[in-house]
Amino acid sequence: MDLNNKSLFREKCFVNGLWSDSEDGKTIDVNNPATMEIIGKVPNFSAEQTKSVINKADVAFQSWKNTTAKERSIILKKWSDLIIENVDDLAKIMTIEQGKPLAEAKGEILMGAGYIEFYAEEAKRVYGDIIPDPRPGKRIVIIKQPVGVVGAITPWNFPNSMITRKCAAALAVGCTTVVKPASQTPFSALAVAELAKVAGFPDGVFNIITGSAKNIGMELTKNPKVKKISFTGSTEVGKILMEQSASTVKKISMELGGHAPFIVFNDANIDEAVAGALQSKFRNSGQTCICTNRIFVHESVYDVFLEKFTNEVKKIKVGNGLDEGIVSGPLIDKSSLEKVIDHVQDAVNVGAKVAVGGDVHPLGGNFYQPTVLSNVTTEAKITFEETFGPVAPVYKFSNDEEVIKMANNTPYGLASYFYSRDIGRVWRVAEALEYGIVSINNGLPTIPEVPFGGVKESGMGREGSKYGLDDYLIIKYISMGGI
Repeated sequence: MDLNNKSLFREKCFVNGLWSDSEDGKTIDVNNPATMEIIGKVPNFSAEQTKSVINKADVAFQSWKNTTAKERSIILKKWSDLIIENVDDLAKIMTIEQGKPLAEAKGEILMGAGYIEFYAEEAKRVYGDIIPDPRPGKRIVIIKQPVGVVGAITPWNFPNSMITRKCAAALAVGCTTVVKPASQTPFSALAVAELAKVAGFPDGVFNIITGSAKNIGMELTKNPKVKKISFTGSTEVGKILMEQSASTVKKISMELGGHAPFIVFNDANIDEAVAGALQSKFRNSGQTCICTNRIFVHESVYDVFLEKFTNEVKKIKVGNGLDEGIVSGPLIDKSSLEKVIDHVQDAVNVGAKVAVGGDVHPLGGNFYQPTVLSNVTTEAKITFEETFGPVAPVYKFSNDEEVIKMANNTPYGLASYFYSRDIGRVWRVAEALEYGIVSINNGLPTIPEVPFGGVKESGMGREGSKYGLDDYLIIKYISMGGI
């Protein structure tokens, strides 16, 4: 890669402050989803080697937990500053391995730095309580302590910000981390590990390992020295990790699948709703966990919304994310492309109309046309399954009660969106939607200061905000007598 800082491209794991190969020399190829070219190799760590990394992280925890919040804050802030200084190189690495447009990749890098900066500040605000004891001569004190070694398993769609959002909070409170990034996008993780080393984290505090998700995941979940598992990915895999973690009763947080509704009421500002739908649906080529999956439009404004929305989708420029002006890159792999093809064909088979797109892109490979489907019926697969691609199905509804029922008719509950200017409706609908995130008149709700997470089968726990610290802390009650 043509990088200004050549040290950011690493093809080894980061363990205990050193760059390490797998013990048997086995590696995993990593390819560019836009060109299908192999861009490098990373080690394929075994379960036994993972166990060794966990042991080192546990040793490091014994000293890291005793550092002051201010010490941890200073290192985190330095890490954030280094990421910002190297944003161009980090974005290039991400675009080449993940496919998203360069401008979008830069945005993610800066978001990741924002999480670290936020938790650098919050590190100094982990407060306890003194509770009045009704009994004479006794005192009650509540303190918070780091849970221990954290196993973090992160996805390919946001290979920087998912690591920084988890690890910044964990490191801020005194935990150590063992991170397993997705095999499709390991180089973004290894690049931030290089900067973590420069920032001054002690050896063993922050570790990145690559390899088989099954083998590494099994060791992280079964090993009693790992006290917390944080996972972002599919609901199916999340359930497996939860079962595996049960044997040692670990603390867990899961940010799983989503199936976000996007509701346009009859009093909405249509132009703003169109802009929000574009932002929410087609960011990262529709490969986001909070991506709009079902667009419900009131029948009285359906035609005008559909026309304006379709016209804007036609303008989306598809291509290699490194090229100028690209808005939509490739899907991550062939299986993702096949799922999109299947969902569109199924929707058409049961009555939907293709307003724009509807086929693989002339570029071939993993590229698919930005697509809008109209007159979608509730019998279509896309109504119930997460597509994870650049396809926007648009449905009609008649009244508030109907659309709330349609929106909630899913086992998922991560993010939801709606557009309305009626303050009464805003409150009623926001409270009625069964989602961890409700975004009103806003297509992009994610910032470091807010709690991110879902309900139902979209997971548990929260990341980001002051609440994100709680998942890496234990609450200890201290009872004092004889005073």
